[in-house]
Amino acid sequence: MAKMTGAQVMADMLKGYDVSHVFMVPAVLRRSFAEMEFRTNIKRIHAHGEKSAVYMADGYARASGKPGVCMAQVVGAANLAAGLRDAFLAHSPIIAMTGGRDPNTKFRQVYQEIDDMPAFEPVTKWNATVDSVARFPDMIRQAFRIATTGAPGPVHLQFRGNEGQVDQEEADMEAYCEPQFAQVPPFRPEPDLDAVKAALKALQAAKQPVFVVGGGVRASRAGAELIALAEALNIPVATSLNAKDCIPGVHPLSVGVVGSYSRESANRVVAQADLVCFIGTTTNGMTTHFWAVPKIGTPAIQIDLNPTALGRNYPLVASVLGDAKKTLVKMLELADRGTAASRKPWTEKIQGMVKEWYAKYEDQLNSDASPINPARMVNEFTKNVPDNGIVIVDTGHAGMWMGGMYDLRTPSQSYIRSAGHLGWAFPAGIGAKAAAPDRPVAVFTGDAGFWYHIGEIETAVRWKLNSVTIVNNNSGGNQSKRGFDRIYGGTQTPQARELWTYTHNNFAKIAEDIGAIGMRVEKASDLAPAMHKAFKADRPVVIDVVTDIEALAPVAVSG
Repeated sequence: MAKMTGAQVMADMLKGYDVSHVFMVPAVLRRSFAEMEFRTNIKRIHAHGEKSAVYMADGYARASGKPGVCMAQVVGAANLAAGLRDAFLAHSPIIAMTGGRDPNTKFRQVYQEIDDMPAFEPVTKWNATVDSVARFPDMIRQAFRIATTGAPGPVHLQFRGNEGQVDQEEADMEAYCEPQFAQVPPFRPEPDLDAVKAALKALQAAKQPVFVVGGGVRASRAGAELIALAEALNIPVATSLNAKDCIPGVHPLSVGVVGSYSRESANRVVAQADLVCFIGTTTNGMTTHFWAVPKIGTPAIQIDLNPTALGRNYPLVASVLGDAKKTLVKMLELADRGTAASRKPWTEKIQGMVKEWYAKYEDQLNSDASPINPARMVNEFTKNVPDNGIVIVDTGHAGMWMGGMYDLRTPSQSYIRSAGHLGWAFPAGIGAKAAAPDRPVAVFTGDAGFWYHIGEIETAVRWKLNSVTIVNNNSGGNQSKRGFDRIYGGTQTPQARELWTYTHNNFAKIAEDIGAIGMRVEKASDLAPAMHKAFKADRPVVIDVVTDIEALAPVAVSG
């Protein structure tokens, strides 16, 4: 081994793990950034806030399947931890690096001294300190290993020194990497054959079964295998928001997103199923509409990589521990396709439910109203996002509109959503564009979400990360309308509306002033031309769509 600085090891190892971008707020690991310039082609994206840096790394990770790397000095570490909540909830592989206290000056009130380690405990799979430069190689390896294995998730490394100055020290080291852990999933555990057979037996005996598919199928890249098995056995598919892109919305066996931010047809199908097969989902409150869809007690099967997920919320008639792709391949090999015909009445029924949903919302989806109905915005996404596009969606009303009404048209389109943090989508879209520069990236957010990190327009412009952000601008956070209507007995006071409405703003003008392309859309017929122009642009684009503040996304049904 040769003498190397921690910074040299850091640069070489990030390159060895195929990291193309690092998202950060300086000053942290300054020498490492210099070595990245000298030794690698890694782009060092300076964001305007620590949460934005995390969200960019998160979008990068979910778009690429590779760990996203973000960094901040000690004074910004708590902000970085706050940003990790969404990645933790979404099982996204993030490696967060921060500066930390020096043991030689602890408890002496050195500049910026705070113990940030506890803040990372609830939002990481692993939370560790690097106090000796000699530990750089093994700790970085461990970070990538933990972030990508099992159910992926964030990890945190705190480097000694408020700016991580330990990277300037030297030791005898080797920048040895394990490329297997540069991508999710690094392992594909084989399922037990008897467990697979038991699950298939129950599935094939059912007359009205349904697959409920979660983010584990997406992480396993098992969408094609899922569709093949659904077609072989003639079983409808409902997805969580995290798995929306595992089956195109236009597929005849697709019934939509199930749960709280859902499509009515999906909840109706799952509620009427005589067997629910959960695949790669934690069966959480959002996916099951707080365990009402399906009702607890409905016969269920569960397939998951994580043994603690099996049977957590629903009693099971069969369970399979294993990688989703490997398990679905094995099920497809053993499937009795002759049983598919017995489910023809069921699939005809579910297709009728889907058609009823389209008929119910046809007027809204094609509305020419002014101000614009957000359902029309969503329909324009369905029609106009390119076949290889990546769609990034905020939470709240944005998540409700898109989760329920947007259809992916092809298996090559991707859908990535916030796991619960408003404002996530815009910076996440910047990170997704960094990960996939040759794919169009379309962000759907509202004005409430866009305001959170609007300064990152400058980041996108500076780094030429040309995402397209479409803002549902109704001058308010109108997901709150129903709640305040209820609290005020049905009719709000003008003062109540002040709690969730804003002044009118033109985001297109703001974007233009910062150097992006801004477009203002006030007529529904102008949406498609604006999107076509945006996807051909050579700069980041913000499309400000003026919408109706009284238009509310449909609420979930329980059956």
